[in-house]
Amino acid sequence: MTKGLERVDPPRSGTERELLAAFLDYQRATLLRKIDGVGDADLRRQVLPSTLTLLGMVKHLAYVERWWFAVCFAGEQLPLPWTKADPDADFRIDPGETTADIVALYKREVARSRAILSASSLDDLAKGGDLGTSLRWIALHMIEETARHNGHADLIREAIDGATGE
Repeated sequence: MTKGLERVDPPRSGTERELLAAFLDYQRATLLRKIDGVGDADLRRQVLPSTLTLLGMVKHLAYVERWWFAVCFAGEQLPLPWTKADPDADFRIDPGETTADIVALYKREVARSRAILSASSLDDLAKGGDLGTSLRWIALHMIEETARHNGHADLIREAIDGATGE
């Protein structure tokens, strides 16, 4: 499942852009490691008092990538699942969505985000959504957001099958 997004330890030195991109890619690949080897039913299973599921977090992070890099920063007009009436729609797995669909969505959004990050200055400001937000801030926020959900994924994965680790 993690094929195409292998986890590589970030370098110990490099430019700011190289380090931000490497740490973000490390967290992205960690997310896919958390779901690797888990059956479809368990990926959708709620094991905590909240409604969080492993697959729901992958879907959520796909749309968060889309929001921050494509919609907010690049100003692209792309659909987002959440609304004021249903702010958590991006966490919900609809009956017709497969694990492969969600993982492919995540990988597509990551690829788009990578392209945007590599083609822009870290000092460039958002053209849509949250005007005035720098690409640097977005990259840092996405590292934090993905790492935070990786912690959630640790707890859920441990509750499902006892697997722990990075």
